[in-house]
Amino acid sequence: MKRRSVRYFVLLLMAILFYMPFASFASAEPIEDIRQLVRDEYVDAVPESVLMKKTGKEITDALDPHSVYLSKKEYEGFINGIDQRIVGIGVVLEENAKGVKIISVIPNSPAEQAGILQGDIITAVNGTSIAEMAVQSAIALIGGEEGTVVSLSIQRPDVSKTMKVQVKRKEIHLPVVESAILGGRIGYIRLNSFSDEAAGEMNDAIQSMKGMESWIFDLRDNGGGYITAAQDVAGFFPDVRYAFQLREKNKQPLLYEAKRQKHMFNGPVAVLLNKNSASASEMVAASLKEKGAATFYGQRSYGKGTMQAMFPFEDGSVLKLTTARFYSPGGQAVDQVGVLPDHKTEIGRELAFAHRDLLRSGLKGYTRMRSLNNVPKTKTFLIEMNTPMNWKTMAPETVKLIELGGEEVPVTVHVENDRALKVTPTSPLVTGESYLLIVHPKVTSKAGKPMKKGIYVEVQVKK
Repeated sequence: MKRRSVRYFVLLLMAILFYMPFASFASAEPIEDIRQLVRDEYVDAVPESVLMKKTGKEITDALDPHSVYLSKKEYEGFINGIDQRIVGIGVVLEENAKGVKIISVIPNSPAEQAGILQGDIITAVNGTSIAEMAVQSAIALIGGEEGTVVSLSIQRPDVSKTMKVQVKRKEIHLPVVESAILGGRIGYIRLNSFSDEAAGEMNDAIQSMKGMESWIFDLRDNGGGYITAAQDVAGFFPDVRYAFQLREKNKQPLLYEAKRQKHMFNGPVAVLLNKNSASASEMVAASLKEKGAATFYGQRSYGKGTMQAMFPFEDGSVLKLTTARFYSPGGQAVDQVGVLPDHKTEIGRELAFAHRDLLRSGLKGYTRMRSLNNVPKTKTFLIEMNTPMNWKTMAPETVKLIELGGEEVPVTVHVENDRALKVTPTSPLVTGESYLLIVHPKVTSKAGKPMKKGIYVEVQVKK
């Protein structure tokens, strides 16, 4: 596994949750059908003054941000986003009053190659303003045929003039699930979307990593997906019976069960969240937290506790309408509240902190030594014991150096004298990264007594 592969995964679409079977409605612009659906199905009562607006877009603009009337093209792009089939420029977007804000850029994507940065705001596409436009509609404009060029107007913080950028669209491949074995036999699984393939790919990932002592489940930047996938994912946690509670207008709350999976998480689980973890991610997170089934690291999640249903029409257009709110099984609100982490961590350091804590939980009884900060990339470590040691009895796995958030680092171990070892990484450490140096009690003293307990030290490489 290459080091970067654990760190950079993103989702191209936010706040996606629920898809209902197709129904047939007839009209050039099915305004009467839209009015009736909003009247009957929208989660809250809607004033007649809103229902009497002239177009579907005007009606949905007066509702919540996640209700929108989509053209056939916009809807196709929306579903492709859930299923991770994207032709576009390779950015993660969220709505903004000036247009759409870029919350991250996919490595090696057309956007990155064109110099587009996180925090940029796209204000116009091919000369058309997208101010206050729904993110799904903006995605439909930014996307297009592979190989074609889109012209973007971009506002960048601290830059006074609007920039014009030409970007060639291409197909962006994003797997639904990514996995890796981290140092210390900790399984890492990142779920990028709650798609139809989520459960199957997670089962395969867990099965491929047999013998893990603990797990990290990464929901950062996961904007959601299908409600059935949320039930599936909750079923990977043995102690979780219910996935969420759903409340529709004028109906009693309903509890939806987690669907038991063939391969489940065994041992402690750390879950990673950030401000872009939304919808189905929050459904699952709220249930896990309420049950105490995982420990959470990161930042408060997005706070999208609403469910959208899809109502298709004959012309291929679709009304995406908020029809319910979801809660934890015990009734804790998520909408506009989000899910709080147990350990609030610096942005971008969630994985390292979770990895560190899981490693340390397996070192109970070990002595924690004073941390080493601002060490050089070429650091050599000297381990000194307080009694003469018989180093010939030292097991091969006695000394471990693990990058936090990454793999075990190969080292050479040289005996300096009967009390000291010199430990040298075989390649330079990574600037700004953290490590854990562990000495397990797998050696005896010259007097024949086993080492009583292990030691460990946290290491921070200078930036």
